Amino acid sequence: MSQFWSQLVQRLHPYVPGEQRADPEVIKLNTNENPYPPCIGVQNAIREIDHHVLRKYPDPESTTLRQALARYHDVSIEQVYVGNGSDEILGFAFMAFFTDQPLQYPSVSYSFYPVYCDLFGIEKHPVELSENFAIVPERFKVGLGGIVFPNPNAPTGMALSLEQIELLVTTHADSVVLIDEAYADFGSQSAIGLIHKYNNLVVTRTFSKGRSLAGLRIGAVFAHPDLIEGIKRVKNSFNSYPLDSVAQGAAVASLEDEVYYQRTIQLILNTRKRTVEALEQRQFRVLNSAANFIFVSPGKADAKSLFDYLANKNILVRHWNNALLKDWIRITIGTDSDMDRLVNAIDTYGEHE
Repeated sequence: MSQFWSQLVQRLHPYVPGEQRADPEVIKLNTNENPYPPCIGVQNAIREIDHHVLRKYPDPESTTLRQALARYHDVSIEQVYVGNGSDEILGFAFMAFFTDQPLQYPSVSYSFYPVYCDLFGIEKHPVELSENFAIVPERFKVGLGGIVFPNPNAPTGMALSLEQIELLVTTHADSVVLIDEAYADFGSQSAIGLIHKYNNLVVTRTFSKGRSLAGLRIGAVFAHPDLIEGIKRVKNSFNSYPLDSVAQGAAVASLEDEVYYQRTIQLILNTRKRTVEALEQRQFRVLNSAANFIFVSPGKADAKSLFDYLANKNILVRHWNNALLKDWIRITIGTDSDMDRLVNAIDTYGEHE
């Protein structure tokens, strides 16, 4: 701590990302990255970029990428914007829509939400989940303030149906409802199509998970043009060049190879299914996941002890030391080989115990 820190900085409790070990022997199942590389088109776009482009500032409007996203999701270019990962987009949205009112979000959810609330001075209203960790739309209070949640939720992986989301948007017509679809590629229904009907709906997406581009930080937001304009006003008051030229080109290339995208998504879904079956055979409780991770309680085993044991075996998963989640761990879905090694380690843990 420095004597020069502001009172705001002294009060902050920053987001803590999952451990990032550089050791190639480590199996990273803790940060929900895609285990497969981006498509060849992305690799070519990066390799073949004109170096003279790098001496110039990028297109501040990311026009080509926004046009590609608009075509892909059947929206107008005025209904989409982009930024450095969905986290930046979320930050812009929080500043644009939520600073004058309380914000409701699930009590178990993406832990960046309360961090942003503290940073921007937003009153926090966590909403309790059901006993089975499900989001209960009826528990969000009408008139209290804005709403944000991931769909599928993190770290549980459970998703609301499109019908439930639409009912939530219509019930809270006087507030902005922000759906964070970071994991929507892996099984949940996207709400992007609803932005044509509702002027209070904001949907964010990322290229980090389904598109294998976490290293380039590319996020997108979809909403009514008036809401997009609000986000742009915040962006242009902070950084008028949010997405670099390399990232813009790579993102466009990734949208052009639908066959590769669908194939890698299906590989992950197949591996998720066989991993769930393997863990359930070992008496793990596994929540129904629509994401590229699973949330599991390891039966009679102690979750923290298993977490530590796996880390010693160079297998990283995620555990939270709080009363509600202490009996659970989150496991990213890797390749079949990754998950076989995980299951084998769990079996040796049982022998170790």
